[in-house]
Amino acid sequence: MSEPIDPADRAEDVPESSNAYLRLKRLFSGSGARPRSTGSRRRAPRDPSAGDETVPYGPGREPKGLGDALSSLTAQLGWQSPLAQSELLVSWTEIAGEETARHSTPAGIEDGRLTVRCDSTAWATQLRLMRVDIMTRIAARHPDAGIASIRFLGPDAPSWKRGPRSIPGRGPRDTYG
Repeated sequence: MSEPIDPADRAEDVPESSNAYLRLKRLFSGSGARPRSTGSRRRAPRDPSAGDETVPYGPGREPKGLGDALSSLTAQLGWQSPLAQSELLVSWTEIAGEETARHSTPAGIEDGRLTVRCDSTAWATQLRLMRVDIMTRIAARHPDAGIASIRFLGPDAPSWKRGPRSIPGRGPRDTYG
């Protein structure tokens, strides 16, 4: 049997979701809606060295900050290296420098090799000359990333390949003649 709708629930100013919430709140907030716990309450452990004072947490269960909890979780799950690699990709501007970062973007990290795509072959050559300096910065700022080498690539050249079934050879030539 349905409960009669209260005229206050039909207020035109109040959205339907609020009306539904208020109806459910009235339904479940009555007496006996939540059973009381009949079991005895556990007492906090006592620290024998502190005398009669109670200790709110047992040994090794002290509360930690959110940063400490996340650090221990990433260490337990082995996420330190992938997180350090993603931080490296995000902070490329700080590592390479602002001017250099405008002309180069990190393409990815695979098997300890950072691949950087450059706007031109001239920028790729300049970055190859700066390789030691960039590797030093990466090792200092992101030691957990595990970067062993860097590969600098110029822009992609156009491909004359015409599909997945092409064969190697000289390519299109004048055959008339």
